Amino acid sequence: MKPLLLHVYATFAVGGAQARFCAIANHFGNRWRHAIVAMDGNATCRERLDPSLSITFPQIDIRKGDTLGNPQRFRAALKALAPQTLITSNWGSIEWALANAVRPLARHVHVEDGFGPEERSTQLPRRVWTRRLALRRCITVLPSRTLLAIATDIWRLPASQLRYIPNGVDAGRFSAPPLPHDIPVIGTVAALRREKNLARLLRAFAQVSATDNARLMIVGDGPERAALEALAAQLGIAAQTTFTGHRPDPAAAYRDFDVFALSSDTEQMPISVLEAMAAGLPIAATRVGDVAGMLSADNAPYLAACDDTALADSLRNLLRDPGARQRVGQANRAQVRETYTEAAMFRQYAALFEGEGKD
Repeated sequence: MKPLLLHVYATFAVGGAQARFCAIANHFGNRWRHAIVAMDGNATCRERLDPSLSITFPQIDIRKGDTLGNPQRFRAALKALAPQTLITSNWGSIEWALANAVRPLARHVHVEDGFGPEERSTQLPRRVWTRRLALRRCITVLPSRTLLAIATDIWRLPASQLRYIPNGVDAGRFSAPPLPHDIPVIGTVAALRREKNLARLLRAFAQVSATDNARLMIVGDGPERAALEALAAQLGIAAQTTFTGHRPDPAAAYRDFDVFALSSDTEQMPISVLEAMAAGLPIAATRVGDVAGMLSADNAPYLAACDDTALADSLRNLLRDPGARQRVGQANRAQVRETYTEAAMFRQYAALFEGEGKD
């Protein structure tokens, strides 16, 4: 029987971590069996999984806020499921890490992709101490150098237990961008959550549209959608703004853009930025996480502070210079093909899932 991997997410809604797992699972086919626990019961991202895979979604008794009882129930689930490897994701799965920490029942790999808005500027002491306790014996994977520094210097996890594995994308899925649109399109692909600060993008676009003819396209869905649509109407940009909603595979959406925008307050190594680079797009982005290091040198002038006007200026500069858009987009496309390959990411995760030393 194939080894069982147990994956735990706060949510299995569509997001960067979930999309990365789906890509890995689809690539390796039935090399493993998978069990996926979505703490909030949302398993929307399962639509990206190949239906031929051996995947279950076990029902676990999860009681929100029961910090003493949950680890005991999760430990019982670990005994019953008997996975070869437990793979936890981000703070939302920390109780599973605690359940396995003292007397481990399974090999444990923890993947930390970043933080919610409550930790965008500082680490919460209680969470720091909890991570030190829960993660000190397992392998912790960090996709960004910013996170690697935090895990080393703040969480004080042993360097021997840390692995830096940058995200990668299949550049072949993203065709070269089409000819520029008559009216340039600023686009983004994001879960509509508070930390993505799409409100900043709307306010920046309102400044841009006051002086330049452009359109805005927001691909994705989430709890902030109604508020964002209301804000677009309030700013007087509803007619120029399209909310597409959720798309199961957003790869084709990038062809509709002339400029990609990232307005987040907190990111580490966003897959949407890598996808936009693979699609040959120039990027106006807030200076968060590893974004500055991900982009080509040609794209550096279009990084912005986490400020509405700064982002508007970056967008406006790209809109007004079609030659720069083409040059920067080509440089981004070359960079992602050389540095951020999906194949390299697959190899490293496979080794971790099975026990390092295997491929």
